[in-house]
Amino acid sequence: MTVDVVIPLYRPGAEFVTLIKLLKAQTIPVKRIILMNTEEALYNAFASKYSFDARDFGAEVYHVSAREFDHAGTRHAAMLKCDADVVVMMTQDAIPKDENLLEKLTAHLSDGVAVAYARQLPKGNAGALEAITRDFNYPATSQVRDESDIEKMGIKAFFCSDVCAAYRRDLYEAVGGFCVPAIFNEDMIYAYHALKTGYKVAYAADAEVYHSHHYSNMQQLHRNFDLGVSQADHPEIFGAIKSESEGKRLVKNAFKRFNRLRRPWLMIPFSVQCAFKLLGYKLGKKYKKLPRWLVLKLTGSKYYWDKH
Repeated sequence: MTVDVVIPLYRPGAEFVTLIKLLKAQTIPVKRIILMNTEEALYNAFASKYSFDARDFGAEVYHVSAREFDHAGTRHAAMLKCDADVVVMMTQDAIPKDENLLEKLTAHLSDGVAVAYARQLPKGNAGALEAITRDFNYPATSQVRDESDIEKMGIKAFFCSDVCAAYRRDLYEAVGGFCVPAIFNEDMIYAYHALKTGYKVAYAADAEVYHSHHYSNMQQLHRNFDLGVSQADHPEIFGAIKSESEGKRLVKNAFKRFNRLRRPWLMIPFSVQCAFKLLGYKLGKKYKKLPRWLVLKLTGSKYYWDKH
């Protein structure tokens, strides 16, 4: 089995250097590393600061402008450049836990599995709120899901994350590829179509990456506005499936965790964060009724609206 890795870049830093070094140390050799960078000048500044030469890692760099970047379109363009059996999509801040990441992840691509995604662990500097969210969304048990699970599990049946996900290249066209353009959720939309096409989605809990963020409440609002937009743009997928139920489960889970930790006061900032997320999501779902100036204030992806 051959493996290519695709990583979109935007203002990369030290974490990305760590990531690409760990990719070269994997037990499964990487055939090609394709870097899809946004804004060439920003990449040149990064390369100068960190004395980084992509050729040292056998990596290829392709540049797009901020206006050209699209979560689905840019990844699709990279996918078309790949010729390996498996294409692993990663983000620049996902750090493999060990040198077995790719071996463990690709091992789940069997028996009709079109895409397998890795477990995300909170980084060492992650706060309690972020750690609880990661544990909720990425449990310790692996799982394989098919179309029949949509009725039982709802949106969780086609949950998937391109923070670290392996795609079978031979099934990419059969599934329909990434749906272009996409403001968000290109991974979940692809996973849904994989299930509806008769394939499966695997969660590989034994393949682990460190990945977490320190988003402000306003950043959470912007992200969840775009999440709501992505769902509003695909009523054929999300129209009959309520995402809010997962949010309620997360809040209940967090409340229990905070009590076990004897830190119930953490429910206050957690509740505030959830309120910003919910507000952003609700506004995003109704974006067609909002004036354009307000949409541009709420979104985290301003250039998307030039294409929409």
